[in-house]
Amino acid sequence: MLPRYSIDPGKQYHIQCGPGDVGRYVLLPGDPKRCALIAAYLDDPVLVADSREFVTYTGTLDGEKVSVTSTGIGGPSAAIAMEELVRCGADTFVRVGTAGGMQEYVKGGDLVIATGAVRMEGTSKEYAPIEYPAVAHPGLVQALCAAADKLSLKAHVGVVQCKDAFYGQHTPEDLPNGQDLARKWDAWLRLGCLASEMESAALFIVGSYLDVRVGTVLLVMANQEREKKGIDNPVVHETDAAIQTGIEAIRLLIAQDREEQ
Repeated sequence: MLPRYSIDPGKQYHIQCGPGDVGRYVLLPGDPKRCALIAAYLDDPVLVADSREFVTYTGTLDGEKVSVTSTGIGGPSAAIAMEELVRCGADTFVRVGTAGGMQEYVKGGDLVIATGAVRMEGTSKEYAPIEYPAVAHPGLVQALCAAADKLSLKAHVGVVQCKDAFYGQHTPEDLPNGQDLARKWDAWLRLGCLASEMESAALFIVGSYLDVRVGTVLLVMANQEREKKGIDNPVVHETDAAIQTGIEAIRLLIAQDREEQ
C-alpha cells in the first residue's frame, strides 16, 4: 500500500502534482532554477507546483502536453520524482543535466548522451540487484542523437558513471575510503566512461522497473582528467545546448508516437 502523507489526497506527497497536472513527456533537470529556462521553450508554460526540490512547469510542445520537473541532486530524489510523475501519467523522461568529463577528448561545453550508467550509487540497489544493467531506452538515445545532429552540436555517446559523493570524485584522498574510490575511478576510465554524474543510474533502473522510457543528455562542465594532466580545461556553465537537445528529442518522439497511433 502506498503511503498517504499528502494533505491533498489528489496530489503526490513530494512533487505535489496529480493526474492531469503533467504531460506524458517530462524533462528532468536537477537544479530547480533550471526549470524556468527549460519551460521557456514550451508554449504557454504554467508553474504547477513548487515543493521541496521539485519544481514543475507544464506547457505544450507541438500541441502535446509536456512538463519540466526538477529532481534535486542524486538518485534518491530523482527516483522519488519519477515514481510520482509516473503515477500522474508521465511515461517518457529526458534528464537534462550536467556532468564532469572523464575521457581526455570530452571537453567542457561538449554534450554526452548516455547509453548506460555505472551503478556506483545506492538508490538503484534498492530496486534491482547490482548485476542488472542501468541502460537508457534505445528510442530516446536515437532521438537525442538525432536532435544533437540536427542542431549541429558536438555530442559523445556512451556510458557514464554515477556516484553519490561529489567530493569523493574530486578529492578521494580526503576520504577514509579514498583508496577504493581512486581504484574504481581508474577502472571506469580504462573502461571508457565518458562522464561522471549523479542521477542517470537511478533513473534508468527505476524506468526499467516502471516500464517507462528514460534518456539522458548532459552538458560537460569541465574535465578533471584534463586538469590533472595540464591540458586546456574549459569550464562551461551554460546549459542551453543540452536543453535544446532535450526539447528537440521530445519533438521527434511526439512525431514518432503520433505516427504509431
